[in-house]
Amino acid sequence: MVENQTDNPLTVKLGKEELVIRRRYELVSIVNDFFIAVWFLIGSILFLFPEYETAAVWLFIIGSFQFLIRPTIRLVSHIHIQRIPSSNWES
Repeated sequence: MVENQTDNPLTVKLGKEELVIRRRYELVSIVNDFFIAVWFLIGSILFLFPEYETAAVWLFIIGSFQFLIRPTIRLVSHIHIQRIPSSNWES
């Protein structure tokens, strides 16, 4: 017996426009996460040297601010996708 793919609850249809939008936001999110890691790594190393403590603190502040950007990227992505007309979803 051959199962119809449309009856499979795990089948997801994404329109081309939605897929492009998701990939772009995913890339922005990955770049943001990369820089968060860089700021915290450099900040941690700078804390080993007392003369660079102020710079280390600023890198932690920058990294912490970028943690606020993470959910903002996700929220903007969801809003952008919701604004795509539903007729574009079925390509």
